[in-house]
Amino acid sequence: MTGSGTHAVDNQPPEFAPHDLWRDDIALREALAREGGGAFADRIAAYGTLAGGDLLAASFDAHRDRPRLRTHDRFGHRIDTVEFHPNYHAIMQAAIEDGVAGLSWAEPSPGAHVARAALSYLHYQAEPGSSCPLTMTHAAVPVLAREPALHDWVAKVAACRYDPRDLPMADKAGVTLGMGMTEKQGGSDVRANTTTAEPLPGGDGYVLRGHKWFFSAPMSDAFLVLAQAPGGLTCFLMPRRLPDGALNGFRLMRLKDKLGDWSNASSEIEFDAARAHRIGDEGRGVATIIEMVMLTRLDCMLGSAGLMRMALSQALHHCRHRQAFGKALLDQPLMRNVLADLAIEAEAAIALAMRVARAVDAAPRDPAQAALARIATAIGKFWICRRAPAFVNEAQECLGGNGYVEESLLPRLYRQAPLNSIWEGSGNIQCLDVLRALSREPDSVAALLAELDAAAGRDGDFDAALAVLRGTLSANPSEAGARHLVDRMALLLQASVLLRAGSAVAGAFCRSRLGGAHGAVFGTLPADIAFDALIARATGD
Repeated sequence: MTGSGTHAVDNQPPEFAPHDLWRDDIALREALAREGGGAFADRIAAYGTLAGGDLLAASFDAHRDRPRLRTHDRFGHRIDTVEFHPNYHAIMQAAIEDGVAGLSWAEPSPGAHVARAALSYLHYQAEPGSSCPLTMTHAAVPVLAREPALHDWVAKVAACRYDPRDLPMADKAGVTLGMGMTEKQGGSDVRANTTTAEPLPGGDGYVLRGHKWFFSAPMSDAFLVLAQAPGGLTCFLMPRRLPDGALNGFRLMRLKDKLGDWSNASSEIEFDAARAHRIGDEGRGVATIIEMVMLTRLDCMLGSAGLMRMALSQALHHCRHRQAFGKALLDQPLMRNVLADLAIEAEAAIALAMRVARAVDAAPRDPAQAALARIATAIGKFWICRRAPAFVNEAQECLGGNGYVEESLLPRLYRQAPLNSIWEGSGNIQCLDVLRALSREPDSVAALLAELDAAAGRDGDFDAALAVLRGTLSANPSEAGARHLVDRMALLLQASVLLRAGSAVAGAFCRSRLGGAHGAVFGTLPADIAFDALIARATGD
């Protein structure tokens, strides 16, 4: 007990950090082993310690001291650079060297995508803003690998080296990659893009002219962009620096003043005769870049699951140490209902995200898993990312007024929570994508139903909900009902994973989420559910 001469400070929890994010997360440890990433467990355990210690401590400065745009140097030369707090670079270096962006490509063995997914989930808990360039760097590789001329870029990602110097690719130990698809007039409708790509004589690349309204991570070494070539919308790689060291022909107009994600820069840019390399055929831009989009959507799921887990960890930590009305908050019956409900939701989120990671991992070898990954990324991205804002707000309430103060971390998590539901396609876009899969991709529908059928017979509420879903699918679902359809699919997918895993939360999940024994808000579980066991599991006890 310490304080000033006027009062003593007591009934406050100790500092949360350092905190071992791997040791206390039973759901993650089980999912890693279950989905095929167990060979990487020691490496991921080490990153859990690092993320909950040094990286979390460094994140406060990286988040508070926002990136600054410098368009010119003091002599008047155009430099178009963004300056970051040193802690941002330290966090990026740790993440890249430990494989958050490159493990899947540096060690392409079965389970590598699952292991990298676990690393991404842990990193997002410590510093989510830096996850934007990490995700795009990872996800760009399958697109770049289509073109033999770009394999040096792939090798620099697989090197797992962070090199923040603003130099041409050939002079760097490692690279990061960004993305620019969205324009003012089009938004999600990228086919409405007006940026043009003019072929240069002799097949020596293209020249881009136009703009991008959202241009993520502008200090990346190169960017995947979409532009209108003579043959239609086409995918390009645009390097930041040309081989001779000159800055490429694009201009940073301003940085976005965002709700959250403060440590990372997002920008508006204009192309002024920017040189770029074509990837894929002209007119096939969306088809070319879609593999990157699938991987970024998986990371949206992982990121939102990570936010939920960190918010839950903060709430549990506070409630274990805070007294109210004569006993610990953790021992209050209504608070136990809230915490148990949050624990169920958090475990279901990471369970589904890691299952999708396994489908992505197996996709090159297994067509059925590729088909499942195609539809499940849209379903999971819609559902998990929609759940995060309400989840984090509930965790804030567990801390009361302390949860509204920046030092508690919860305000940062709350500002971050809506991002993943918007990035890489809003909820409506995901639902429309699912409808397209249902009408045009019978393999995806078959893979989804096979995944759900694998859990049949284990729980009555699950079986009843699955029967209703089959009836809905047979009735040719409409666009107006797509959100309801996709949220049913998501809940059934989560339940299927939990049931087949024998998870301790599976029964409570099915009863509350599928069986109707749950209200519209968290903390409305049936009173006879074993709250203590669910909370103990969430705390790692």
